[in-house]
Amino acid sequence: QEEGEAALTEAELEQRVQIFLSETDTLWMLHLPPALVSTEAEEAPRVLERNKIYAEICEAKIGSEYFEEKMVQTISGASKTKEVQCETITMAEKGMMVTAWDLDTSLAASGTDPAETEEPKTPAGESSKSPTAEEHDQAVAVPPATASSIPIAESAAPARSHEEQECHAGAILTSAKLQQDLVVMERILMENIFQPKLAVYRQIPVLIEPVVTSDTEVEEDEEDESEEDEEKQEKAPEPDESPAEGAGPRLEQLWSYRCDLTRGHSVSSMAWNKVNPDLLAVGYREFVSQDQKKGLACCWSLKNPMWPERIFRCEHGVTAVDFSLASPNLLAVGLANGRVAIYDVRSRQDAALLDSSASLNKHKGPVWQLRWVEQDRGAPAGDKGERLMCISGDGRMTQWFIQQRLDCSDVMTIKRTESVKKKVPGERERKSEGPISQQAAGMCFDFHPEDTDVFLAGTEEGHIYCCSCSGKEQILGTYRGHKGPVYKVAWNPSSTDMFLSCSADWSILLWHRDSHTPLLTFTSVTAFVHDIKWAPKSALIFAAVNEKRVEIWDLSVSIFQPVFSYAASPEGKLSSLLFARNAECLLLGDSCGQVGVWQLHSLAVPSTDQV
Repeated sequence: QEEGEAALTEAELEQRVQIFLSETDTLWMLHLPPALVSTEAEEAPRVLERNKIYAEICEAKIGSEYFEEKMVQTISGASKTKEVQCETITMAEKGMMVTAWDLDTSLAASGTDPAETEEPKTPAGESSKSPTAEEHDQAVAVPPATASSIPIAESAAPARSHEEQECHAGAILTSAKLQQDLVVMERILMENIFQPKLAVYRQIPVLIEPVVTSDTEVEEDEEDESEEDEEKQEKAPEPDESPAEGAGPRLEQLWSYRCDLTRGHSVSSMAWNKVNPDLLAVGYREFVSQDQKKGLACCWSLKNPMWPERIFRCEHGVTAVDFSLASPNLLAVGLANGRVAIYDVRSRQDAALLDSSASLNKHKGPVWQLRWVEQDRGAPAGDKGERLMCISGDGRMTQWFIQQRLDCSDVMTIKRTESVKKKVPGERERKSEGPISQQAAGMCFDFHPEDTDVFLAGTEEGHIYCCSCSGKEQILGTYRGHKGPVYKVAWNPSSTDMFLSCSADWSILLWHRDSHTPLLTFTSVTAFVHDIKWAPKSALIFAAVNEKRVEIWDLSVSIFQPVFSYAASPEGKLSSLLFARNAECLLLGDSCGQVGVWQLHSLAVPSTDQV
């Protein structure tokens, strides 16, 4: 409503108004007059007269010297309106490749003298600045006119200094696109190199391409193969022990996880990712003449057995690693100085996501083992999830909480036990010397496969404690049988009342939960037994590694000697072992920094009735 006008009254609003709709005049946006006229039209006589005059003029010009008869194409007028468009746009792709040699040639063609300090003059409209790193990266996309002018001295860019050339080359090598392309090329090469070995690991047929050769070459190849077979038979090492010729399990090495970074370090622990069975975490540490080297935590993948996917460098040796199940991207790492760190394997950064350095309850001894443990199903709703458990050389078993920072609480403290000696008649009573520390160093632990509230803890004294995380009595039982530090304990996954333990006293003991004395003792060589693992598909088969060799024991065959033993690491000493989750393979880590992947052949799996 415009200003000054009065509003309509109610009577005017109620008044009936008549509205008439009529057709407006036609608006012509485009009018093309036709080239043809009807003979009945008014202008038809005039048009016929003009056409007659035009024909007479054309006939009169035939005899003229300025007349030349040619074939021409006249444009006839459109008889009706039609769509019109422009001519088809022609497109052409042009390009060229510019390499480092072309750039050097262009710089040399410019003929600049190092003594000249003045900037060269450039034509109007061109910039006298030297190309930046971004222009250098986009040299491949230079238009043809500009690219073709590179070798010309007059239009060449000013010569760069040697430092600038190195910076530009470094920018190309560190670009994200180049890194991605190199990863793809690396994957293709690894697949071609390790395809037969990976097929054996996956338990799928190995495809062998036929080789076409002539008759003479076939005869020569057969002679060479026969000679090589004879040499291999002479040099082939025989296993240390085997139950019978042609029978029993055997090992075949597929490949080894190793690189220049891991050389000189000892494999301390290994752990599979809970979601991705092809991702392996390995911890490395080394002690030389009481000087501790820096440690490594590497994540290896089957896609590249020659270089780790992630490398986390630590200030101290890595003693334990384990992946989380609730968050498979989290890797917990225990160090020799008592520090606990959590890394995110999705990130390429070397820094830890969480660290226990700022914790007031941090360990004061090496973290010998850590593990993510699922909470009990009967726990309250707020307590469900995972908990990170650690055992350390300071005699503490701790549970770590992941919040804004990493902090822990003690689950139990391992106390030293006094050894009771028999008194010899006539011998004087000696004063008991007090121990330096009242706490015994913890070496290993393992939670019960069914009841996550019960766990075993092995100590440096040689004792094994059966403990509970809740309740008034933490220690449910004590098992005394080893004379040296207990390196590993392992519950049987099928027969959950049985467990194994290995020690520095050269022995492996089989225990029952209700008996405080060992049921069986396994000893084959005089060497420290560093690690033991039950076979995932059998309750009667387990593997063990000592400093000299790997042993496979089958309790259904013999309890006196292993069914197979082999020196898998002639160069170093074996330190750890791990069964593959999705393959019939065994992983062996040694003191040289390599993790060998070995295929298990002819490993008998007992029936469930024998358990």
